[in-house]
Amino acid sequence: MEDTICAIATAPGGAIGIVRISGPETFTIARQVCSRMTDATPPRTSTFTPILDDSGQVLDEAVVTLFCAPHSYTGEDCAEISCHGSRYILNKVLETLIHKGARLANPGEFTQRAFLNGKMDLSQAEAVADLIAARNKATHDIALSQLRGHFSSELKDLRNQLLHLTSLLELELDFSDHEDLEFADRTELLTLAQTIEEHIARLTKSFKTGQALKQGIPVAIVGKTNVGKSTLLNQLVDDDRAIVSDIHGTTRDTIEETMDINGVSFRFIDTAGLRETSDKVEQIGIERSIQAIKQARILIWLLDERPSLSELDEMRFLGKDKISIYVHNKLDLIDVSQFKPYIFPLSLISAKNGDGISNLKHLIYKEAQRAGLTANTSDVIVTNARHYDALIRADNDLQHVLEGMGAMKIDERWTIVNPSLSGDLLAEDLRLVLSDISDITGEGQITPQETLNNIFSHFCVGK
Repeated sequence: MEDTICAIATAPGGAIGIVRISGPETFTIARQVCSRMTDATPPRTSTFTPILDDSGQVLDEAVVTLFCAPHSYTGEDCAEISCHGSRYILNKVLETLIHKGARLANPGEFTQRAFLNGKMDLSQAEAVADLIAARNKATHDIALSQLRGHFSSELKDLRNQLLHLTSLLELELDFSDHEDLEFADRTELLTLAQTIEEHIARLTKSFKTGQALKQGIPVAIVGKTNVGKSTLLNQLVDDDRAIVSDIHGTTRDTIEETMDINGVSFRFIDTAGLRETSDKVEQIGIERSIQAIKQARILIWLLDERPSLSELDEMRFLGKDKISIYVHNKLDLIDVSQFKPYIFPLSLISAKNGDGISNLKHLIYKEAQRAGLTANTSDVIVTNARHYDALIRADNDLQHVLEGMGAMKIDERWTIVNPSLSGDLLAEDLRLVLSDISDITGEGQITPQETLNNIFSHFCVGK
């Protein structure tokens, strides 16, 4: 924190490149490099100035913006040099800054300093990396919501309530000679613990959705051989991604491709046709298809004729706890007016001609939305594995609190049925829950350096 750090903050080769500086010597170093900047140049201003190299020669002309602590991204004195995006120019500016006394920043060090200087909490700092990595509207909205502190705000509210009751429990210890004196009402504590448990359960449950949104909601295209699964995949992703052939059993392995629908990524998986076969390679492909079906959240059952009773049983078995969408392909080969509806809702398409594909995409999105696999801007979705782990630990420790109070779950509600533990033991269990929640935001406790290093090491150098 005593060093002044610098780094290139943009990818080289663009029209404009930015070199960022932060630390106690920022203004002193900037004045040595920028010929038109003097001690009289006020902070919070931008100056158009030549940039000098180590030998005092003009390297480029740039706009230099000064940010005075604490009103900067890092909370320290900062400067941003906006010059031309040439790789040569950017590297020479960086070399000059290092020669004048700055050092090259570590990955994520600017954001790490922002956290350490109280400009953001730890979950917000991690949201910066998620925002940079966002590949669609859904992941962008989740990361932006977390960066703005919506997740932190929920956790802070829980933490404040726990702190209040923990304080009351600890106050009882100061009056331990009055055994019948209780400052923390056990009924209130039970109600709060149950509310927090429900809140944590909702957040942990959202992690599965968060992971699906980050990686793409897995959608398996399933059916017999030669019903047009590969052709449908190519139509959905608008690319010749899979080999198409009239020969049965052409697809021997799963093929995946990601496509955005209404700002949400869907990971479409073309699977091998389900059938009895003696071909060992095809058998392996079918086994992998079964695994893909198990991992998928949505199944597209592609048909070109009415399924038999045994096929219907297989569809019900494999589609258990999944979103199933039934699609009849080869619309170009049938007379729609003579088509008899199935016993379940069905979409009609021609994967060959593209008829009905737009409606199918809309249906896929609607079904994902109905199942809660998409996110609203007001939703708090957990996408970070570290946060998920901390919430699981908080839930386990909260169970100890409830059990210590002598509570038992009856009809989904906790009820005190046995005498509770003493206040000091309950307070200790509550402190563990507080610690678990604080692990996410980094508030109220000293976060281990190993944790910080692991978090910020995944950032780009200029951030």
